[in-house]
Amino acid sequence: MTKQAQQAVLAAELPERGQPLAGGVFVTRHWLNGVERALILLPDELSGPWGEYGVEIKGAGSYSDGEANTRAMAEAGSVIAIKALELDGFIPSCLEGQLLMAAKAEGLVELRENRWHWLSSQRSAYDAYGVVFEDGWLNLYGKSFERLARPVRSL
Repeated sequence: MTKQAQQAVLAAELPERGQPLAGGVFVTRHWLNGVERALILLPDELSGPWGEYGVEIKGAGSYSDGEANTRAMAEAGSVIAIKALELDGFIPSCLEGQLLMAAKAEGLVELRENRWHWLSSQRSAYDAYGVVFEDGWLNLYGKSFERLARPVRSL
């Protein structure tokens, strides 16, 4: 991420959830690796396979750290991961995807409901997690399937 996207944001400076922030919509505050973060949903929608079926990507197995997963995916050549990083964002992890679903359920963000979205959390050499935002259903899919991805940013 660029230095602009890595800026520190104090809780007192944050807008209400669902309001504009840093090029997207402020979703929620959360803790990641002992650091409080502000999760922001970007307006972009990407489409493509998660990665190569049968290839396990080291460093892409975190259930909570989407940025680390996305960086590992991009280093392995994932086109959607590279595109997300070019937007100064990343593909959400399973946890971050569930935070998005909670914000959607509260009417704070809009997410497409009719398609499965990739999450950056890898399950194995063959599968990665996906979520459908109609009801928050989490499932595993073969990495070569084409799915959507909604990048997020974390401050």
